[in-house]
Amino acid sequence: MEVLFTAAQIAERVAAMGREIGDFYQAKPLTLLVIANGALFFGADLARAIRLPLWIDVLPAGSYAGHRSTGKVRLRGEPKLPVEGRHLLLVDEVLDTGVTLRALAEHFGESGALSVRSAVMITKRRSRPDGISRADWSGFDAPDRYLIGYGMDSHEEFRNLPDIGAIEP
Repeated sequence: MEVLFTAAQIAERVAAMGREIGDFYQAKPLTLLVIANGALFFGADLARAIRLPLWIDVLPAGSYAGHRSTGKVRLRGEPKLPVEGRHLLLVDEVLDTGVTLRALAEHFGESGALSVRSAVMITKRRSRPDGISRADWSGFDAPDRYLIGYGMDSHEEFRNLPDIGAIEP
């Protein structure tokens, strides 16, 4: 594994993102919707870094099968918390194709949320003709490689690594 971002760099950037997001929302009713298993670590750390009252929910969704995006988003349920009348922040570990975030933003934008924005730990440097081109908040830019650690996996392994690294799948 080639380490791209260390645990210390990640912690520093997540703290800064938490301050930025807190300043942006101030006292508005905020719900963090953490997308799937990969974003659990980032979502938990980000929630602790945002100094506002907020709700947190987890939504199993994604477009990946193995190491590749299928191009189709699978939504395996709905949030247990209502999004109507609240500002929704979609929290994902990586902006890769952008298909999942685009589909979820459209879905929840039609569900009565006051706003739908996104925060990702990593934005891959690549084109996204079918997805959103950028997240509202992003931790780091990274090359278009297969990433593991800090929640990201390869066949469900390596999620618990404290650093973010790149491997050849």
